[in-house]
Amino acid sequence: MKIVIIGAGEIGYDLASVLSKEKHDVIVLDRDKDSLNKVTENLDVLCHEGNATSAKDLVDAGVKEADITIAVTSIDEVNMIASMLSKRLGTQMVIARIRNDELSRPNSPLKPTDLGIDVMIHPELSAAQEIVQLIKRSTATDVINLADDKMQLIGLRLEKNSPLVGKTLSEYAEEFSEITFRVVAIARRGLTIIPSGTVRLQALDQIFVLAQTESIPNVIKTTGKIETEINTIMIAGGTPVGEMVARMLCSQEKSWTIKLIEPDYDIAVELAQDLKDVLVLNGNPTDPDLLATEGISDTDAFISVTDDEESNIISCLMAKHLEVKKTVALVSKSDYIPLSQTIGLDAAINKKSAASNEIHRYVRRGRVISVTALQGIKAEVIELQAAPGSKVVKKPIQKIGFPQGCVIGGIQRNGSVEIATGQSQIKANDRVIVFCLPEAVDKITSLFQ
Repeated sequence: MKIVIIGAGEIGYDLASVLSKEKHDVIVLDRDKDSLNKVTENLDVLCHEGNATSAKDLVDAGVKEADITIAVTSIDEVNMIASMLSKRLGTQMVIARIRNDELSRPNSPLKPTDLGIDVMIHPELSAAQEIVQLIKRSTATDVINLADDKMQLIGLRLEKNSPLVGKTLSEYAEEFSEITFRVVAIARRGLTIIPSGTVRLQALDQIFVLAQTESIPNVIKTTGKIETEINTIMIAGGTPVGEMVARMLCSQEKSWTIKLIEPDYDIAVELAQDLKDVLVLNGNPTDPDLLATEGISDTDAFISVTDDEESNIISCLMAKHLEVKKTVALVSKSDYIPLSQTIGLDAAINKKSAASNEIHRYVRRGRVISVTALQGIKAEVIELQAAPGSKVVKKPIQKIGFPQGCVIGGIQRNGSVEIATGQSQIKANDRVIVFCLPEAVDKITSLFQ
């Protein structure tokens, strides 16, 4: 597939890296030479220096013949113009990153399709939604909703005193046979394990467990963890992500006590006027004295979402040192994700992966319903629909030759969901949740066609 990526920033680079590894024909367009040089030096893709709002430069980059054009510059207006021109020039599908939510509002005079945009992505919104899910599941490092929210995948770190340490997955399942769940991946000292029943759990393993949503609290109890109630929340940073998190929390049925710290006075005043149920403070969120004065030691959750990811990590470490129950940091470097959890943070959110997850679904299309990369490990969660004549239907899962590095987690059929076993049988048009390593994605996808 021929894909033109407009914008060689963090998200553009990340997408080019992922898509080129999947053997797509990728061309990156940007006017900044340094950004393009970084892409050229590290990735097997073509680069074109040019203006995203110039029809000539877009033609030279190949948008006329492109299957997909992805506009992910840091400026909404540039992405809009590039999308409109690309569609007029003949691109089959246009995906654009638009931070402003005006186009998605019901009463908007313009629709995304009016600007040639087939799919509009909003990484900041996706990151905010993920943070809110993590606040609701206080003990989890990751929370992913699947199968129309009927199933959840959660990440849990096993403490040294966890009752599961030393047990095999078969022993774990047998001991808690009254709960239907499946451990689908394990992150262990930088390694990603797609496990079998003989794998023995170790202290500090991060396990990813799939279960029906209503069973998740019982699954959490099996690890020795207790869901702590979160009532008071402090947000560091009045960035778009911070503002969205505050708005989402205020709109929930539960009533939280929320404080938001923003260093820029004008932004703080504006947020204070807009967020009536939030106490907005003007100050430095990395200042220990300010945090202590504002009662961080009595705070249940601390969320750091400033534009400086190092400050986010340091702020969360200070909060953790002061015994805050839940800390969440926004980071942009994917290398920081496993590191942040090793040094003691509860969860780290990456905007780039949120954008990649959304875009991946449309790049793969066909029988792929959704694609989600798991934070900090090399594994993906894919929701696939089984085609009537595909190789996966009409036989038990254990008799299907699935590629190494993948496991079937769950099956959704006619609105009901079940955790898959070796005896489970996939039927035509079932939605199937698969966990696999990146190198197995194409093989597993082809089995469902």
